[in-house]
Parts: sequence; structure tokens; C-alpha cells
Amino acid sequence: MKSIHDPRYIEFIEQLILERWKRKITQEQLSISLGRPQSYVAKVENLDRRVDVVETRDWLSALGVAPSEFMDRIPWWSSGSSPPQK
Repeated sequence: MKSIHDPRYIEFIEQLILERWKRKITQEQLSISLGRPQSYVAKVENLDRRVDVVETRDWLSALGVAPSEFMDRIPWWSSGSSPPQK
């Protein structure tokens, strides 16, 4: 299974989208804050592009979300669950 299709990664991206929606920030507004094109945000949210830890930190900063609070909202992270068996 490609890591971009890992259920945990999908849940992670869904939480990023939810954080953007809760703040009523458009993809365009977020992309401007990130200094990236709107297509970058769309590709991440559509699971066409993977984000790394540095990009995630920038994304959360642009949304005004504390990284620790964000990660606590992701069930598999806060529960410390093991990766799925291959």
C-alpha cells in the first residue's frame, strides 16, 4: 500500500481540511499564506501530493493551529496505535 493511501494519512489530511473549513479559509487564501499556488493546496487535499513535517508545520501556522493541539485531534496519533500489518 502506498503511504499516501494509508488510512492514517487520509485521516490526517481530512483533519487538515476540517481545520481549514472551521476557520472559513478558502484554498486560495491558504495558498496565499503559504506562498504556494492554489493547486498545491488542492493536490494535498485530494491526496495527489504528500506533505512532510515541515510543510505540515507551515500549513498549521497559516491556519493558526497549534501543532500539538492538531495532533491530539487525530485518534490514531493520540492513542499511539501501531501501524497496520503488511
